[in-house]
Amino acid sequence: MKTFQDILKGGDLRSIGKANKIVTMVKTQNDFDNLFIGLTDSDRKVVMRTADAIEKITLDKSDYLQKHKTKLLKLCHIAKQIELKWHLALLVSRLNMTDKELGTIWDRLTMWATDRKESKIVRVNSIQGLFNLLKYKPELLQDFNLTLTEIEKEKIPSINARIRRIKNISP
Repeated sequence: MKTFQDILKGGDLRSIGKANKIVTMVKTQNDFDNLFIGLTDSDRKVVMRTADAIEKITLDKSDYLQKHKTKLLKLCHIAKQIELKWHLALLVSRLNMTDKELGTIWDRLTMWATDRKESKIVRVNSIQGLFNLLKYKPELLQDFNLTLTEIEKEKIPSINARIRRIKNISP
């Protein structure tokens, strides 16, 4: 029997491969746990596609992530691949975290969002992740708005488009 990682191998890094097929195959926490292993695979394509599938699955089943909270939080601090970072920025905002964990992740996402050397998609998803975290910690709204003000000054169309979208739905 093929593992999820076997199914996600091959092809081009710009392709999600069979990630959408994997999404339909994951029916239980155990299936999800087996998929999660792919986030530490040595193949960059497998990592990216695993992260993509996990992101899609946890839109409706965020509770699947909770078992893996410690690993996800650690990945945020060691991830080098932009494809993993852009998914992590959204995934961590779906976790139930302590105040200390949330503060640490808030700082990490703020760093990614404001780092001009990061890819634009990592920055955009970090901004979205920060916005998502506001539902748990609304007192960070002022900090969030200051971060957005600084980023907007860079005049990067894709980033400013996300900021405009967020401001249209802001609390």
